[in-house]
Amino acid sequence: MAWTQVYDPMNNLALSSLFAAIPIIVIFYLLAIRRTPGQIAGAVAVTSAVLVAIFVYKMPAALALTATGMGALYGIFPIFWIVLTAIFIYNMTVETGQFEIVKDSIATITDDRRLQALLIAFGFGAFLEGAAGFGTPVAISAGMLVGLGFNPLYAAGLCLIANTAPVAFGGIGIPIIVAGQVTGIDTMKISAMVGRQLPFLSVIIPIWLVVLMSGWKAMKEVLPACLVAGVSFAGVQWFSSNYVGPELPDILSSLACIISLTIFLKYWKPATIWRFKNEPAPTLVANREALTFGKVFKAWSPFIILTVMVILWGLKPVVATLDAVTIKWLVPGLDKVVMQVAPIAKQPTALAALYKINWLSAAGTSLFIASMITAVVLGVSPARFISIFTKTLSQLLKPLITIPCVLGLAYIMNYSGMSSTLGLFLAGTGSFFPFFSPFLGWLGVFLTGSDTSANALFGNLQAVTGTQVGVDPILTVAANSSGGVCGKMISPQSIAVATAATGLVGKEGDLFSFTVKHSLVLAVIVGVMTYAQAYWLQWMIP
Repeated sequence: MAWTQVYDPMNNLALSSLFAAIPIIVIFYLLAIRRTPGQIAGAVAVTSAVLVAIFVYKMPAALALTATGMGALYGIFPIFWIVLTAIFIYNMTVETGQFEIVKDSIATITDDRRLQALLIAFGFGAFLEGAAGFGTPVAISAGMLVGLGFNPLYAAGLCLIANTAPVAFGGIGIPIIVAGQVTGIDTMKISAMVGRQLPFLSVIIPIWLVVLMSGWKAMKEVLPACLVAGVSFAGVQWFSSNYVGPELPDILSSLACIISLTIFLKYWKPATIWRFKNEPAPTLVANREALTFGKVFKAWSPFIILTVMVILWGLKPVVATLDAVTIKWLVPGLDKVVMQVAPIAKQPTALAALYKINWLSAAGTSLFIASMITAVVLGVSPARFISIFTKTLSQLLKPLITIPCVLGLAYIMNYSGMSSTLGLFLAGTGSFFPFFSPFLGWLGVFLTGSDTSANALFGNLQAVTGTQVGVDPILTVAANSSGGVCGKMISPQSIAVATAATGLVGKEGDLFSFTVKHSLVLAVIVGVMTYAQAYWLQWMIP
C-alpha cells in the first residue's frame, strides 16, 4: 500500500520546518557544542529523525525503519568499504617503511608545511575527488598529511576545506550529470554555469587554507605559490567545464595545479620554512642524497597504483562490464511504496528502493585490488597483508557505527519528506531565492554527504522555484551544486571519514567546530555570487 509524502504536516510551513530540522539541530548541538563522539551523535540524531517521521509526518513505523535500515546498509557498503580500503593502503605504506621515503621525497619539493598542504590537500585531494569521490580524497590525503607530521585535527580540517573546490565535478562529473537528469536541463549548460561560479572559490581556497594554518602574515610569504595553485586550478576548471564537459574538470585542473606548483617551487622558495609549533626541526637533508628514482618510485607506487585503478574504475566501459555481476534487489516494503508529489516531483512519482552490492565496480574494490598489487610490489607476505588489514579494521570499529547512522539519517529524512519540507521553506523566500538557492544544496550535502544526492533531492525544486521567481533555472540548479560543495566539509559522513583517517575517532565534535564557520562563510559567498548573477550579471548565464 502506497504512502504519500506530506511536506507541511502542521499546516504551517514554518512550524513543519522546525520539526523537520530537529535531527539537524540535534546533530549540530551534539557535535558543535557538546563535542559528542560521532557514533553517539549519529545514533541520537537518526533516532530523533525516525521519531519525527513517525509521529509528525505520520510515516508508518515499518516504512520509517526500513528506509533508515537501507541507508545504514549503504553506509556499510559502499561508503565504509572505501574508507577501509583507502586507509589500509596507507597503513601498508607505513608498516613497510615506504612512507618515510614518501615524506623525504615531498620534502625535496618543499619542507614548508603550508606548501605541502597545497600540494596534497588541495592538488592531490582534488585529483582523487575527480577520479573517485565518496570520501576517497579526504581518507587518503588526510592520512598522508598526518604521516608527514601534521597535527591530526589540522590535517583533517584542511583536507575537508580543500575538498570544497572539486566536489561539484567529483566522481567523473556524476553530480552535474544527475542534475541534468532530474531537471531535464542540458548537462553542458549546468556544467558551464557551475564553471562560472566555482573557479572564484578555487582561487580563494589555497589562500584560505594557508591563513587558517599559519595566519595572514605567514600566508603573505607564500602568496605567490597560493596564486599559482589557485589560478592554475581555476583556469583549467573554467575552461574544461565550459568547453569539454562535466567529466574531466577535476582531473585536468588538479593535474594543472600539481604540475604548475611543483615547477614553480623548483625556482622559488619562501623566505622562511614554516612548521607547526613545538614541531621538531626537519632532519631530511642527509636522506635527500640517498633518494634514487627507483626508491622514490617504489615508495610512491601504492598511490600510483591506487590512482590508476581509480581512473580505470571510473571509465564507463569498465563500469558497465564490472556491473554485470552486481547483486541487486528491490527492498521489500519500501520499493515504490513512498509517493513523491509536486512541487518536489514534476508528477506523482513512486520512489524506487533498490539496494545493490556492486562488489566489483565499487570504488572500494578498485582500492582493495590496488592494495593486493601494492603488497606484491612492496613484498608484503599474505600473513602480513591479513595482519595489517585486521589492524586497520579494528582501528575503524567506531566509524563502522557512525557512518551507517548518518547514512540512515539521510535516508529517513529523504523518504519521509523532511528534507523536502526544509527545501520548500527556503524556496519561499521570493526574489531573495537566488541568495538562498545555494543553501538548499548546502543542506542537501550536509544531510547526504554527496553533491550527487543533493542534486537528485533538490534539483527539480531549484528549477521550478527559479522559474517561478523569474530567474533562469540553469542558475538555480547550478547553485545547488555550487552551494553543496560548501556543505561537504561539515557533513557527518565526511567528518566520520576524516576522523577515521587521522586517528581522531571520538573527536568528531572538535573537527565539526573547526570546519563549520568556514562552511557557512563560503556558502554565503556563493549565495551573494548567485544573487549577483541572477539580477546584475545575467550575461554570465549560458
